[in-house]
Amino acid sequence: MNLTERFLKYVTFDTQSDEERGTTPSSPGQLVLALELEKELEAIGLEDITLDDNCYLMATLPANTAKKVPTIGFIAHLDTSPDMSGKNVTPRIVSYKGGDIVLCAEENVVLSPVMFPELNDYKGQDIIVTNGKTLLGADDKAGVAAIISAVQYLKDHPEIEHGKIRIGFTPDEEIGQGADHFDVEKFGCEWAYTIDGGQIGELEYENFNAAGAKVTFKGLNVHPGYAKNKMLNASLLAIEFASWLPVSQRPEHTAGYEGFYHLTNMSGTIEEASLSYIIRDHVRTLFEEKKEQLRLLVKRMNEIHPGSTTLELRDQYYNMREVVEPKKYIVDLAFEAMEAVGVKPLVKPIRGGTDGARLSFMGLPCPNIFAGGLNFHGRYEFLPVNSLEKSMQTIIKITELLAQKS
Repeated sequence: MNLTERFLKYVTFDTQSDEERGTTPSSPGQLVLALELEKELEAIGLEDITLDDNCYLMATLPANTAKKVPTIGFIAHLDTSPDMSGKNVTPRIVSYKGGDIVLCAEENVVLSPVMFPELNDYKGQDIIVTNGKTLLGADDKAGVAAIISAVQYLKDHPEIEHGKIRIGFTPDEEIGQGADHFDVEKFGCEWAYTIDGGQIGELEYENFNAAGAKVTFKGLNVHPGYAKNKMLNASLLAIEFASWLPVSQRPEHTAGYEGFYHLTNMSGTIEEASLSYIIRDHVRTLFEEKKEQLRLLVKRMNEIHPGSTTLELRDQYYNMREVVEPKKYIVDLAFEAMEAVGVKPLVKPIRGGTDGARLSFMGLPCPNIFAGGLNFHGRYEFLPVNSLEKSMQTIIKITELLAQKS
């Protein structure tokens, strides 16, 4: 089974994570995929294969050199985003010549370079697309496929000298829980790389500081005909509260290192309403200021309407740069590997997060490397085959260069 075939197989597994379920893994399909991967790793001949009750799959490719080479790891996640269906994914390979790609004629779903100009970068290449009704799942089944194909290649080519390599596959990354039960000590690496980036060349060791917030409003319902000076409409309180946050700090108005407040869910009646937000910023001080702003606005609402408003605020992860930058050589190694396989490295901050962010603060420095996909989490997701192949080649080259330098 070659790399592309492997990826096309993996996307047929429905592995959407589910934030409401409260289990690990949060969806049964993730375990089904993990069991299939376990069989593949056994067939390849890897060692120390373990799949625990929480759906963390780990394995070892032993060193084939007497040199003292640091043990490193490669990590990807099993789940796909709950933002769109990952069931009955029907991918197809398109030899892209330019122009529009009709994904679903009956629903007029078209992948167009007018909306997605990055398509123009892949003229003359084979790209894998959806049928316009589901996401594709390149986030992060492309990473899973690249890692497994890389270790199989190294197993089949013992002339490539390398140290001990650990691989790991995690559940529930898309709902921020991918590192919850990851056993760093058991994984046993000096550092690792998540293969969870987007376009070819991405190399990231900075990410958002992240928190989640839920603001709840209590109202008072009376008959609207007799409501004067009595009714307190919780839904209107929520609308008013949302209007107090700066418009310029919404995701649709930010880029680069700019942070944001993102309203992800709202519900409401007269009696009770709620707003759910994610708060993001690369700079820790600005991140803390954003959280404090929410606290102040809740205080302000309670001064106007005593006892009406409560805030639940939870940090999710922090910027891995604090941990990785003192060990910048692990980023430099990936940079060199990309150049060696003909990829131009694109070092930039992640406007999001990966398992690697939390793992870095758990003692496993973990930069992020591209897997090749674009337009994640939706029907317009696509994966250039060449980008996937270059991700696999980068993994192989990292292990080769590390052995040469040891």
